[in-house]
Amino acid sequence: MEKSKEVVIDAVKKSPYDKVKLAVCDIDGVLRGKIMHRDKFLHTLESDFGFCDVVFGWDAADVSYENSSYTGWHTGYPDAKAVIDYTTFRKIPWENDLPFFLADFNGLGVCPRSLLKQVLSKAEKMGFKPLFSQEFEWFNFKETPQSLQEKEFKNIAPITPGMFGYSMLRASYGSAYFNDLFDLLGKFDIPLEGLHTETGPGVFEAAITYSDILEAADRAVLFKSAVKEIAYKHDIIATFIAKYNSQLPGCSGHVHQSLWDKENKKNLFYDTDKTNNISELMEQYMAGQLFCLPDILPMIAPTINSYKRLVEGAWAPTTITWGVDNRTTGLRALPGSHKAARLETRICGSDVNPYLAMAACLSAGLFGIENKLNLEIPATQGNGYEVKENGILSGSLKEATERMKKSDLAIKLFGKQFTSHFIKTREWECRQFNLEVTDWELKRYLEII
Repeated sequence: MEKSKEVVIDAVKKSPYDKVKLAVCDIDGVLRGKIMHRDKFLHTLESDFGFCDVVFGWDAADVSYENSSYTGWHTGYPDAKAVIDYTTFRKIPWENDLPFFLADFNGLGVCPRSLLKQVLSKAEKMGFKPLFSQEFEWFNFKETPQSLQEKEFKNIAPITPGMFGYSMLRASYGSAYFNDLFDLLGKFDIPLEGLHTETGPGVFEAAITYSDILEAADRAVLFKSAVKEIAYKHDIIATFIAKYNSQLPGCSGHVHQSLWDKENKKNLFYDTDKTNNISELMEQYMAGQLFCLPDILPMIAPTINSYKRLVEGAWAPTTITWGVDNRTTGLRALPGSHKAARLETRICGSDVNPYLAMAACLSAGLFGIENKLNLEIPATQGNGYEVKENGILSGSLKEATERMKKSDLAIKLFGKQFTSHFIKTREWECRQFNLEVTDWELKRYLEII
């Protein structure tokens, strides 16, 4: 439907509900929201509203950061001014078409959606229209929030057993959930290009239809939350953890990207006069990512668990490489046609915050264009895991965060406020992990040492 402000206001007024649901996205990609009365919403739409800035002052477990300078007990956790984006209007089909909106903290450096808007503005000033999309793999378990807690997240049951990638058979088992995902996501303005089973017990994969980058990130953030809510309706737990089990493949969140002209008529990544139809602009864009991403890796591999996925031979890259339609490299160039030519950044796992992942990919690519970087790394032919002469990715969140902290690049790309806050949140994540005693330690050391 048309999403002009007048049309949106009219739709909310005609809604059978006297309320709307709205949400903001925190640093970990988790939606934090509330129900708001329709009258307050209509008033707020003309200005802004207060939303407690604790959403940027605690971690995914609601534990307050002790190392944050942005907000904390020292600031009293005041309200920050949030702005509703009326163009994000949707109706939630699994909640009887309850109106839904996204909001952000426009101009606030620590806000992921605001950061992406900042990077997008730069791209537009350079004359580019970024078109992006994201695809996700995720596990599905025959569990509930209560059963997960009771089992202490151990011995949980997948909805189907065995390794059944692209299986028509497994997709038909419990097909009500499978079909609900495709149909309800479409009605929620998250159109899918495809949905199928992936190799692994109870694993699905979905590719979201490409769009303008901000809409693409909105769709990706909402996709993860929507899938979990739809799964709840079927007594299923959907998880986007990057590596659920050491014996099984990890879950990707690959970001697809291309740059078009302002009129959205010409794909600037495609050039029939160049080798493999890869334009000079696309080469510069890829060179920028290969140069920048190792220094800002926590933005696309943000959790302790992310690095359990980035291991050799597990369908996730480990080296600073690129190739044409090569699934073993960090960057996979897909220059097939004017309409479809794009770059796939394969480092991203399903646990990313899409706003930060897309901001990182776009900003790094623009850096390459701005500085006219030459694509000096040759295209990998064959196994990208073996091509280590250009460097390998950091092996842990601690290592990646330390590298990001020592580099000046992130501040140049994203500003001091975001960079400082984000690095502290990743240091906090490492600290929290280091406090815990894991099952691996107990099994390895308890009896024998």
